[in-house]
Amino acid sequence: MSCGIVLAAAGQGKRMGVGMNKQFIPLNNKPILMHTLEKFYSKSWIDEIVIVAHPDEMEQMKQMIQALNMKRRIEIVPGGNERQESIYNGLSYIHSEFIMVHDGARPFIDSTMLDRLYESLQHLDAVVVGVPVKDTIKVIDNMNQIRHTPDRKSLWAVQTPQAFRLSVLKEAYQKAKENNFFGTDDASLVERLGIHVTIIEGSYRNIKITTPDDLILAQAIIDHWSE
Repeated sequence: MSCGIVLAAAGQGKRMGVGMNKQFIPLNNKPILMHTLEKFYSKSWIDEIVIVAHPDEMEQMKQMIQALNMKRRIEIVPGGNERQESIYNGLSYIHSEFIMVHDGARPFIDSTMLDRLYESLQHLDAVVVGVPVKDTIKVIDNMNQIRHTPDRKSLWAVQTPQAFRLSVLKEAYQKAKENNFFGTDDASLVERLGIHVTIIEGSYRNIKITTPDDLILAQAIIDHWSE
């Protein structure tokens, strides 16, 4: 069962406020993206790896990959102005039957979870990773007044990887492009097709590094693992 990977790494990470793409920020002397890439690179069932990079950072990304002396071919392709445009472009380089899409700035995806996700694709066309929310969620109006408090038992925080049959995800992206629809994640595009998306429980450690506070948490996670 062939499976390809698209790593989203084209965003500029302005909320990080360090004047550089967060993918290149060192974490234990290694760029964040490299921590992420190694988790996928080690899986024998992954046939293709595509990294979607900012057009201005293509060469920098290539040099970083070359320095690792990885034997498996890794395709680096240009992204668009929005994440959805970037992933849409990355999909055109994938030829496997199934696809996983993952944020380059989520370096703590568990190896066992990746295997579980891959196994789920043997009987599901769409499956994502997530965790139950810990906090009470409030729905507010444009005046910041609370309008509704949904039942926390039915709320999950969705993460990546998100995994799909490639033909399904390509159709979802094509429909979204035709309708000028921008979703918050890949699953939201698939949901529009009327296809059921299953969620399996991931880990609260699987954080997306977005702000300086996330870097502190990321270092704490690495320090804990090293112990």
